[in-house]
Amino acid sequence: MRKLPPLRSLQAFEAAARLGSFKSAAAELHVTPTAISHQVRLLEKTCGHRLFQRHPKPLVLTGAGAKLYPGLRDGFDTLVSAVASIAETGTPAPLRVTSPNAFASRWLVPRLPDWRERYPDIPLEIIGTDAVLDLRSGDADLAIRYARTMPTGFVVQEICRDMFFPVCSPALLAKDGHAIERASDLLRFPLIHFDWMTRDPQAPTWRQWLATAGLVDPSLTAIDKTWALSFREELHAIDAVVAGQGIAICSNVVVSHELKSGALVQAHPLSLPGYGFYLVALAQNVRHADIEAFANWMGTAD
Repeated sequence: MRKLPPLRSLQAFEAAARLGSFKSAAAELHVTPTAISHQVRLLEKTCGHRLFQRHPKPLVLTGAGAKLYPGLRDGFDTLVSAVASIAETGTPAPLRVTSPNAFASRWLVPRLPDWRERYPDIPLEIIGTDAVLDLRSGDADLAIRYARTMPTGFVVQEICRDMFFPVCSPALLAKDGHAIERASDLLRFPLIHFDWMTRDPQAPTWRQWLATAGLVDPSLTAIDKTWALSFREELHAIDAVVAGQGIAICSNVVVSHELKSGALVQAHPLSLPGYGFYLVALAQNVRHADIEAFANWMGTAD
């Protein structure tokens, strides 16, 4: 028979270690900070070691606490996944995939018929959001992260990296009637901008593209040109470009469907490096077979 410490003590310690605060752990578990402290002391008595260095604040794990925490964290993550996988009795639980909004709308959605054809027994729930959902809290089974460098602390697979270049509707070019031969020719058109919430100074924006283009095109002097249209959401900027309202700097991955269909064309060959698309999952997940299937599909989906 297994001899386990009290579950409440394990839960209190895991929450306090993950959140770095007895107060935050108490709020999550709907108890008082005193109750959290009592449960942690009970676990320390059971283990025979102090698990936190309580002074000075914030909480810092001792050597024994640092050794105990990863196993508990992964164990609770596995329990959350196991319960979620059988929550809907009699029906297959959907594989919950969180993705940036623009990628979900422009890349994932057009390719979902192919997923259903290949994997009809694995339903999907696509959670399109630019917020970073917490996989350890069970908010999703799998995340598509968009970042300059590989995320840490998870099982991670890089799917692809993108690049950014000016795109527009072919109808916009036809209406203008003149070929685009130099970067400065783009200034004849309305420039469409969208907000980069990452605040990355090297983000591939119009300002960055024009500064780079100015190094090879001496006639490009209007680098401070005011954007004709500016959007908070990337999706709205893409909609405006498809509608022929101007030119935007877009990810070749996000608008790959439009480029392939001819709804958009590359307006100039100069490109800027983008970021990586990463599949991120917990190391211990009962949906590992479904996650592997999704990863394989993403790597081959056209």
